[in-house]
Amino acid sequence: MRLSLRYRLLLPLTFLLLGEVLATAWVAQTAARGAESRLASQQWAVARTLAESTFPLKERVLQQMKGLSGAEFLLARDGRPLESTFPEPRPVPPAAVPTAEQPGTDEEQGLGPPVEVRGEMYRCLRLPLRLPHPDAGCDLYIFYPESQRQTALWDAVRPLLLLGGIGGLLALGLAVTHGSRLVARVRELDARTRLIAAGDFRPFPVPPVDDELRDLGESVNDMARRLAAFQQQLQRNERLRLLGEFSGGLAHQLRNAAAGAKLAVELFLAENPAADPEPLRVALRQLARIESNLRQFLALGKPPPGVRSPCDLRELIDQAVALLKPQCQHAGTTLVWGRPATPLVIPGDPAQLSHLFGNVIGNAVEAAGPGGTVEIRLTAGEHHARVEVEDTGPGPPPAIAAQIFEPFVTGKDQGIGLGLAVARQAAEAHGGQLGWERRGGRTVFRVELARASAG
Repeated sequence: MRLSLRYRLLLPLTFLLLGEVLATAWVAQTAARGAESRLASQQWAVARTLAESTFPLKERVLQQMKGLSGAEFLLARDGRPLESTFPEPRPVPPAAVPTAEQPGTDEEQGLGPPVEVRGEMYRCLRLPLRLPHPDAGCDLYIFYPESQRQTALWDAVRPLLLLGGIGGLLALGLAVTHGSRLVARVRELDARTRLIAAGDFRPFPVPPVDDELRDLGESVNDMARRLAAFQQQLQRNERLRLLGEFSGGLAHQLRNAAAGAKLAVELFLAENPAADPEPLRVALRQLARIESNLRQFLALGKPPPGVRSPCDLRELIDQAVALLKPQCQHAGTTLVWGRPATPLVIPGDPAQLSHLFGNVIGNAVEAAGPGGTVEIRLTAGEHHARVEVEDTGPGPPPAIAAQIFEPFVTGKDQGIGLGLAVARQAAEAHGGQLGWERRGGRTVFRVELARASAG
């Protein structure tokens, strides 16, 4: 049988409270017996005083003792009332009250049996008077009001009941409140783990109370972050796996077509020396770029080759700018290249770096669009060379801004999302990194490459 955590927490407290109730009841009963014993002792002290007196028990004397003890007194002989503190007419002595012996018997006899006098309940003592008492032969009846007895008992018990009851209720209330909060926090963790199981890896706020449940919440958040990273890696690996499955045949066909077109252009130039060669040379460069992109496509996700040679970054950027100038002229996009006067040489793979700059600058040209501007800056640091490509385009869509360097992630209608993935792979292969930011209403892609050999 499933037992809720709330009841598991409250069950021990319930037994504890039950024990407290029983203990309080026992203490209250003991206090009541003690209070009644004190009342009996007081009444028997009065009884002894009157029984051992040497003066007759007139009504005035009995009234004075009533003021001291709170009891009613009746002096009778042979069942006939003589003196009394009751208002007239004097009541008849109750016949059912046995005679009580006063010496040393107050604890056993107590306040006497209950009797009813004129519609009110009393506890009655019947004390015989003997010589040398002036009223020897008479019986002294002492009537203690039951209402006063009950009040005295309640006054003795009430503090204990109030203290035990209020303390128990407060403890129960605190336990229920604390247990409910604890269970609510456990349920939050349960709901969060169910969301994680459903694929929602967003972290949730941990409680401010520094305890084990907060540690558990932080562990759940850490697990969610690790699972999110693992899922992204799995998705990336799956995309690369799918790419590898169909890339071979497709790339082979495209490379054959590009090679055929390139051969036809070269043959035309050889057979027609009088023709203007520049447009055809541009076409050859574009065909070479297609072939190079196909090689990138095939190499995506594979370890980069370890070929390293001195590369002047100015020349590599010059090549990318030359390839993109016709596209810029056609679209009316301004391409500004702040070429440094001195060479900036790093060890690297010229083919990979060409792909890197061609993809980043080409992406900026497409983002800037007709009438836009693209600026390229090259600076040298102590350990890194930095290339910044700034465009006036709107920047990546917010929905994909955090994943634009992943394969097949693109915000273009006809894009396939490989260019920036290839660029990042090339940057990391050269001990650098590729990032982007929005600055002054423009998009800035930042390429950092190690000036020393990454190998």
